[in-house]
Amino acid sequence: MSGLLCHANTSQLLIIDIQEKLAGAMKPKVLTNVLRTNQILIRACQALAIPVLHTEQYPKGLGHTHVELQKEFVGQAPAFEKTCFSACAASGIGPSLADASRQQIVITGMETHICVLQTVMQLLDQGKQIFVVQDGVCSRDKQHFNNALARMRQAGAIITNRESVLFEWLGDANHAQFRKLSKLIR
Repeated sequence: MSGLLCHANTSQLLIIDIQEKLAGAMKPKVLTNVLRTNQILIRACQALAIPVLHTEQYPKGLGHTHVELQKEFVGQAPAFEKTCFSACAASGIGPSLADASRQQIVITGMETHICVLQTVMQLLDQGKQIFVVQDGVCSRDKQHFNNALARMRQAGAIITNRESVLFEWLGDANHAQFRKLSKLIR
């Protein structure tokens, strides 16, 4: 097992603050792609028994998780609410993120240069291996987005994409879930 690849048995997905009011501030084409990426990853996690955690930044003011993702979360744990920008500070999320068997954290969310960045930096500081899904994160401003990705890469996060993550989780075309999951990206 390579330490630079994402593995289903050591990963968890952390979706940060993809909420209705934040989504309304994003460019429509970017938002559509981010939602699609997250739907694909959530479905893959369900098929591969990979834990999924998600947060909501001040839901009273910013609304709840985007309705397109709420559909995917049926039967799963509710969002971890937070007011701190880092998801690491969300009440109750700590034990899940500290899970020693899940040292790889695959991260998506909004906004890349604020909540995603601060979460990534804290998790790197805790010794976690971080995979930021570039097509699963966004910011209102493209320069802020690019700057955040550069900072996270420089700090040691692996910047990746949904297809790379999906096929790294599968690892082999003979995987029992290959046919089902490869259809997600067509």
